[in-house]
This record gives sequence, structure tokens and C-alpha cells, in this order.
Amino acid sequence: MSKVQSKDGTTIVFDQTGTGPAVIMVSGAMSNRKFQGLVQVAELLAPHFTIICYDRRGHGYSGDSTPYAVEHEVEDLAALINEAGGSAFVYGHSSGAVLALEAAASGLAIKKLVLFEPPYVAEDSTDNIPPEDAVTQLNELNAAGRRGDAVEYFMTKVMRIPAEFVTPMRNAPMWPELESEAHTLAYDITLMGDWLVPALSGLAHGADTGNRW
Repeated sequence: MSKVQSKDGTTIVFDQTGTGPAVIMVSGAMSNRKFQGLVQVAELLAPHFTIICYDRRGHGYSGDSTPYAVEHEVEDLAALINEAGGSAFVYGHSSGAVLALEAAASGLAIKKLVLFEPPYVAEDSTDNIPPEDAVTQLNELNAAGRRGDAVEYFMTKVMRIPAEFVTPMRNAPMWPELESEAHTLAYDITLMGDWLVPALSGLAHGADTGNRW
């Protein structure tokens, strides 16, 4: 485990493996640098690339700051790119793909992007947009210490997982780990902005599958 300081002084934790050109892996909601989906991809790429898997701010062992701002997450990626030698490829999963796009649009030295399942919603599927007060609801649940309820709210109201599937998940071994990330769920919703992309976009049809995040 290694560390780097972001522009605002927040500590960002990362693991580095492999050799070759740098690839930074950006995880989505309720996950961190140990997310199995990223780890498996990293293992496949490590013989050919230097892989950096990191905990986004507020996740895992990385630090955090308030209030949340997308700009700070972009600065975190900038610090990692600098640590990697000044430029890097970036792989983003789910809301992490959206963060990768924000970072590229800001002008960071990103050579190429791989975006896997960014959870955008097509303009003709607006019924899939989360409630307007989702950030408020999540913050209130977390402030009240109801982290499990916050995770359930996110799963049912944002990810649109049927409640009958979520209820038994609360007794699963992985549930405490999901609860540990509950305070960051509002971050991902803020990061998404207005959610919408043009209905005829290939990105929209690839993302609007009903299996978001």
C-alpha cells in the first residue's frame, strides 16, 4: 500500500503492480481498490502495464474532506497521474468511468480511456433517473447512523434493484463492507450530474441496461 497527497492535502491510498506504461483503475460506487472486478482486470494487465488501483477519497483507506466536490476527485487523479510519471491510461468502472471522463475533460494527461458501464440514462428513459432529493435522503440516513438503510435506499431508488432482492442481502457477509462506503453514495450521485445523454448515442444504449453501478 502506497500513498500520495492530493492538492487539498487529502491522502489517497493506492496499490501498484506490474511493469510498463501506467494504467490507473477507477472504481465505482460502494467499492474501493480491492473491488474484485478491478483486481481481476489488473491481474490480467499487470504483465504488460504498471497498474495503479486506488481508493477514491472517502473510500477504503483514503482520506476525505468536506464538502464533497467533483473537482477534488479530479485533483486526486491528477496526483496519481503525476506519481505515475506525468501521464497514464485510465480505466473507469461505473461511476468511476464518469469520473475518468470528467478528468479527461479537465485536461489531465490521460493518454486513452476505457469506460466500462458508465451509468448514464438515455434522454428517452428519464423514468430511470433517481429521485431529485436522493443526495439529501442519503445524507440524512448517514447522519442518523442508518448506514444500512442508506445502502438499501441507494440500491432500490438509484440502482433500481427490487427490494425483495436487497432485503436478504442485508444478512450477507459482504453487507458490512457496503455499509462502510455508505457515506460516499451521495458523492457518486453528485458526480453523475444530470445523468442524461442523447438517446441515439451508443454510450446511452450501452449504459442504460437496468444494471447500473
